[in-house]
Amino acid sequence: MPSFLEDISRFRGTEERNAKGETLEEFLKAYDPTKYESPSCTTDALIFAHSGKPAPSLESLSLLMVKRSNHPCIGTWALPGGFVNMREDLSDTARRELEEETGVKGLVMEQLATYGSYDRDPRSRVITTAYMALVNEKDVRVKAGDDAADAAWCKVGLKLVSSKQEGGKVTNSYALSLENEDKGLATKALVEEHIRTDGVIQEQNYIVIEQGMTAADHAAIITQALLILKKRLENHLVSPYFL
Repeated sequence: MPSFLEDISRFRGTEERNAKGETLEEFLKAYDPTKYESPSCTTDALIFAHSGKPAPSLESLSLLMVKRSNHPCIGTWALPGGFVNMREDLSDTARRELEEETGVKGLVMEQLATYGSYDRDPRSRVITTAYMALVNEKDVRVKAGDDAADAAWCKVGLKLVSSKQEGGKVTNSYALSLENEDKGLATKALVEEHIRTDGVIQEQNYIVIEQGMTAADHAAIITQALLILKKRLENHLVSPYFL
């Protein structure tokens, strides 16, 4: 098949032929992209908002959520997101899906993490990359669209329930709460944080134990984002624009 890209000049390397005697053009022409199973890729957006000065307690924070109108997880609340187009950067997908589902656009967004548990979606092998933003709620107007039945700001809370250490492994349990009185939403999820440290390297995993009315593994994604925001607020690593 022809190259996926029109310009392949930066992939020529030393312009040698490979072990089969092929040039780059010949290699690409013979390459079969279906040789390996290809997972689907999505993005999810965590848009946090404050109505005053954001604090390490996270008490003033709200999170933009959408209510799913289709399977899977129909009727539950999810992060705005969707599937990546073949010729689209991940950050562009995050911005496009956010605007399509909530009408929100033009935000500074930071890549948070990638979530790739094989059982996170029943439709297919779906890997998602999460992006987050922190805004003043009064500066953002929300309107549900696309496949979202509703979109709303939800008050968010995170509480450490338990913590234990075994050898070099730490397990923290967090209770995540999401509330919106107008939408009749008051749900809690339980998420475990697993940490292993080896010198300067730290491995972290987040697992949803009880998801409540949150979709799929979104409670785990939200928990990780909140812990990062909390640490930054404690260290005053926030733009003066928000302070």
